[in-house]
Amino acid sequence: MDIESRAAMKTLVCPAPAKLNLFLHVIGRRADGYHLLQTLFRMIDYGDTLHLDVREDGRIVRQQALAGVSEADDLCIRAAQLLKAATGSALGVDIRLEKCLPMGGGLGGGSSDAASVLLGLNRLWRLGLSRRRLQELAIKLGADVPFFVFGQTALAEGVGDVLHAVALAPVWYVVLIPAVSVSTRAVFVHPDLTRDSEIIKIADFSEARISGMRNDLQAVVCRDYPEVAQHLDWLGQYGVARMSGSGACVFAAFETAETAQDVLAKMPQDMRGFVAAGLDKHPLYDCVDGTK
Repeated sequence: MDIESRAAMKTLVCPAPAKLNLFLHVIGRRADGYHLLQTLFRMIDYGDTLHLDVREDGRIVRQQALAGVSEADDLCIRAAQLLKAATGSALGVDIRLEKCLPMGGGLGGGSSDAASVLLGLNRLWRLGLSRRRLQELAIKLGADVPFFVFGQTALAEGVGDVLHAVALAPVWYVVLIPAVSVSTRAVFVHPDLTRDSEIIKIADFSEARISGMRNDLQAVVCRDYPEVAQHLDWLGQYGVARMSGSGACVFAAFETAETAQDVLAKMPQDMRGFVAAGLDKHPLYDCVDGTK
């Protein structure tokens, strides 16, 4: 997906791609309550779109409301305000979001939107911040935001913020969207959630091991949301089906786009989904070229 730029870099149309957790292991819990994870993040070529227009008056303006999200809680607005406060930029921005990704779906929509604001404004406001500095800001917005700023397929540790780039073969994913919204917080505090998965040494990781891994949150979510279990059961007829993040979306990988489309064509009428290719790099990856 190309970035469209106009009017001498006063406007950017910014993709905000979804992510999939190809596996997600909960390996412990910190004293402050945050969970320690190991997960494999991969972006896909399907997501939201942000329209950023520079303002000279310094104001940060949300162009339209997002259903169920106040302006104070809007991650796009919070990302712009955080970046402005951190850099002292005199510029502002109009932000318009074309929302495609479901909320509470485990595809990282809000986190991806926030990261695209950071990346896009780093270019539009001519800030020249390094990727590391943007990631330091990103973690203040949410655990998944640094990954999208990192901008590459990554093994993640810690709370999801310690990232190691990995290369994966091209594949196409069938992603199904159950008609439920899952609370991430509720899943992580669930009494039945196991938190003692074996730690994988990064040096021992190989792509061949992915199919034997799991999402530790999946069993808990399936128990409380039977719709997720139903979608997993259906998709599991055609490949290894797994939930992404804390749900509700589920996915399976296929070697060709044609195979993935054939599976999607068999989808029952009461289900919703799409096919998307894996992305090796974020579409806005080159918006970072600074060292500050």
